[in-house]
Amino acid sequence: MSDPKDFTHFGLDPLLLAAIAEMGYATPTPIQAKAIPVVLKGKDVMGAAQTGTGKTAGFGLPMLQRLLPHANTSMSPARHPVRGLILTPTRELAEQVADNLKKYASKTALRVTCVYGGVDMDPQTEALRKGCEVVIATPGRLLDHIQQKNTSLSQVQIVVLDEADRMLDMGFLPDISRILNLLPKERQSLMFSATFSEEIKKLAANFLRDPQLIEVARRNATAELITQEVIKVHESEKTDALLTLLRTRGPDDGRLTQVLVFVNAKIECRRLARQLQKAGVNADAIHGDKTQDERMKALEGFKRGEIEVLVATDVAARGLDIVELPVVINYDVPFNAEDYVHRIGRTGRAGATGLAIMLMTGADERGVHAIERLTKQKFDIRPLGIERRERRGRGERVGRREGERAPGRAYAPTAPVDDFFTRPYEPSEGEGAEETTGDSPATRERKPVKVAALLGGTKR
Repeated sequence: MSDPKDFTHFGLDPLLLAAIAEMGYATPTPIQAKAIPVVLKGKDVMGAAQTGTGKTAGFGLPMLQRLLPHANTSMSPARHPVRGLILTPTRELAEQVADNLKKYASKTALRVTCVYGGVDMDPQTEALRKGCEVVIATPGRLLDHIQQKNTSLSQVQIVVLDEADRMLDMGFLPDISRILNLLPKERQSLMFSATFSEEIKKLAANFLRDPQLIEVARRNATAELITQEVIKVHESEKTDALLTLLRTRGPDDGRLTQVLVFVNAKIECRRLARQLQKAGVNADAIHGDKTQDERMKALEGFKRGEIEVLVATDVAARGLDIVELPVVINYDVPFNAEDYVHRIGRTGRAGATGLAIMLMTGADERGVHAIERLTKQKFDIRPLGIERRERRGRGERVGRREGERAPGRAYAPTAPVDDFFTRPYEPSEGEGAEETTGDSPATRERKPVKVAALLGGTKR
């Protein structure tokens, strides 16, 4: 059967079709075309698709369709138990998924709520206690609400693990296991991600029942519309290399204005953002130590174009929905090869082209080879040829090409020398502790010195 040309092919409710039409959805993406019919039949699914290909609608629309018979306008919380649960690894992804689900369900009576850590629990508590059919949550915060009896999962019919591999990387497996044990045994389970490691397969074996595997691209592949470059530089040249790229890789060899830069550590994220600011780049940082309000403010400023460069840790690799993001730069080679796929998946979304550049040092060779093995490609690694800056003398800076040795130079004193340290020694009169002859330290001869007085007097 050929892929459907529009969403009416799936038999979705007119209320859902009207909502997605307003959102501009016209033709289903490959993952939507293959996943929606299977989910509508109530089967468990293990879905693999590149980031940015529409996985959220792939599981969100059929979930809402299956829950529509329970929709009602009653004010009683008991009439709105949680029937659909979506677990995500990060706050950003939870916000993105919730935003889409709320839009899909906007013309229905189904209620959608999002809960995640880093913000006040009270508004979330109020929403949960009023009742909602669909909850999108990060694992830790959901368990907090369950412990405080703000919600119950005893009537969940459909559960989704979104970006499950990332949740395992972040150490959420114990929390996920606790949550799954609170769900009814008879339920539909879905797992969607861009990559599937061996650990994920083991989780799926315990979590899913006879799942149908849906893949719309070669597993762990990167989007074909993304141009990938790897540039080898010395560790000390990375920041200069980044600045060169930012200033020369834009339109007409000009300045780049919307770039997402990934680093591996929070401290590096803060340091690099400050360095870019000092160099005249309008940059900001987004990482796990920032409050949710700070992170959302930085992200909104980036989307509006007020911030040229957003430096981020992998907390932002999943869930950032930025329309037509042109460039992603990996300042650091990711620790996990799978994270490379998710990082560069922020660009080249929804049929648009994108550019992904990765800076590589000599210590990164193993990591780059791991990415090549995972994505089944071979990078064309090349030097950037940036100008290196060397200190010579005091306060003087000169440029030289990468790989060029600095010429040697003789030492020369930089300050006047006091002649007290170079003129011949002249003994003072009456000197008794040390007597010398000659006119310089080199020719003086030491004479015996009577030191009996220093030891308590002479023998009588």
